[in-house]
Amino acid sequence: MKGQLRIALPKGRIFENVKTLIAEAGFSLGVNNREYKPHISDSSLKLKIMKPQNVAELIGLGFHDVGFTGIDWVKETQAQVEILLFTGFDAVSIVAAAPEGRNEEELFSGRVVVATEYVNLTRPYLEKRTQDFHIIRSYGATEAFPPCDADMIVDNTSTGETLRRHGLKIIDTLLTSQTVFVASPEALKDKEKKKKIDELSMLFTAVLDARKRVMLEMNVAPRLLDEVVALLPSMRSPTIAPLYKEAGYSVKSAVLRDDARRLIPLLKKRGVTDILEYPFNKVVP
Repeated sequence: MKGQLRIALPKGRIFENVKTLIAEAGFSLGVNNREYKPHISDSSLKLKIMKPQNVAELIGLGFHDVGFTGIDWVKETQAQVEILLFTGFDAVSIVAAAPEGRNEEELFSGRVVVATEYVNLTRPYLEKRTQDFHIIRSYGATEAFPPCDADMIVDNTSTGETLRRHGLKIIDTLLTSQTVFVASPEALKDKEKKKKIDELSMLFTAVLDARKRVMLEMNVAPRLLDEVVALLPSMRSPTIAPLYKEAGYSVKSAVLRDDARRLIPLLKKRGVTDILEYPFNKVVP
């Protein structure tokens, strides 16, 4: 359909987090394992699923308007895109790793063969350490190359567990990455597309902010009100309403989820009653 906003979604492990974000933003998404063009409830949007390695580059070339991919692939493909939102999803580090027992001096004393999917990130890293290297582009299972087929690897890891299982140790970190929402500069120049992109960014941000917060609601005796309000952090200020027959006040405050664990016992100790905690769907300041 003419005028549709073209969105590229990442295939693989990061898809589920993105799919959930889109659903929580208010869209119905229909997709199965073999489908590359899923249905979405908003007819102004057109989706396509592809490998995250390709998303940033294709958006930069103008084949798609916006999409989700990792910072690592934005950097690796040197894509001309604008990062609109850091989601915090799928945090990984891009690391150099070598077999246990090999120190860096030994590793770089002669020609070093490096297996990686991150050729463009790896090359400048190696050039700072040696001029005698050869990069093998891997296509998955990079950790299986050493020690027979490569001296070291550059790969992504979240915990390092897979590397350890293959007898590898991290010797350097090249980059930290997470899933980001990116846009084509050309799409942002289009008035109608930019409007839709801004709306999506606002909705996604609202969902992510809501995940960090909960609403605390409680009943507070008049004599305790000032003390309780002073204890409560809030996005702006707590909402306070008188209870029936001047029995006290109902107080509501949006607080960070991590703060709620500390605040609830403290409030109870101060004499606050009927404390409720419940989540948000979206937070739009």
